[in-house]
Amino acid sequence: MPLTVPPAGASFLGAPVVTDLDGLAADYAVIGIPHGVPYDPEGPVTTASLAPRAVRERSERYGAFREHHDFDTGGPLLPPGVRVVDVGDVPTDPADPAGNRERASRAVAALLARGVVPVVLGGDDSTPPFALAAYAGHRPVTVVQVDAHVDYRDEVGGERHGYSSPMRRAAEMPWVERVVHVGIRGVGSARREDVEATLARGNAIVTAREVHERGAAAALERVPEGGRYYLAVDVDGFDPSVVPGTAALAPGGLSYWHGLDLVAGLQRRGEIVGLGFAEHYPDKDVNGLSALVIVRLIVAAIAAGGRRRGR
Repeated sequence: MPLTVPPAGASFLGAPVVTDLDGLAADYAVIGIPHGVPYDPEGPVTTASLAPRAVRERSERYGAFREHHDFDTGGPLLPPGVRVVDVGDVPTDPADPAGNRERASRAVAALLARGVVPVVLGGDDSTPPFALAAYAGHRPVTVVQVDAHVDYRDEVGGERHGYSSPMRRAAEMPWVERVVHVGIRGVGSARREDVEATLARGNAIVTAREVHERGAAAALERVPEGGRYYLAVDVDGFDPSVVPGTAALAPGGLSYWHGLDLVAGLQRRGEIVGLGFAEHYPDKDVNGLSALVIVRLIVAAIAAGGRRRGR
């Protein structure tokens, strides 16, 4: 399946663009999934579909800094020898949600089959299960969800794959050991029965207040040591002062430093085998700050992963 080539000059960090996945050789591959499962396929397309391009464009200036010292992570921006590529975007269509799921899962599965860690740029928050479906046949994973909301509705208006349900769909996958909800706060679509359902499944809820009081350790202690983690970030998990470019603003979210500590802690405790970002709305952003935070978190995860592998 050919992927869509990013606009000229807009690959992530200026990395090589490889849209033919046969024979791909890389450690990390950035892949865009612009559209997920809208609740109203006939309605207007949200600007979250423009997020993959916005993040790539914001990353461009860092392409020349690969060997520069990064004071946030304590080493070079990217360790020598870490191979990062950009494989473009999955062809998606808001009017074809089932096709979006199938094409995205197939593309991510192709990356995993080649030992490549996928870095997914959504799209709205219906997209994480697309990537997680590709882990069938691989060793189990723990999903670490950064979000203001647990996203555990079974259905909304009869739709079971929309952006209020991604963690419920993920938890139904046999290869997902546990979901750890991090940054939860405020009021969203969850009813009391949704909270009870996720806890009954053995998942964990770490509120934003807990993270502010105890740091990233409040979340890290809930994940299995030596585990394999998929980090699913809905950017509204961060405080609006950190990530203003999202639709569901809620005060009291995670700080930038909480995000960095979580990424580094996961790579020390086990291994991040995939990560994805969703719910970034470029038209709501301020000076590209939200896109920049996404870039910095991706770079931090890749750098920590490269050091973990001895690169």
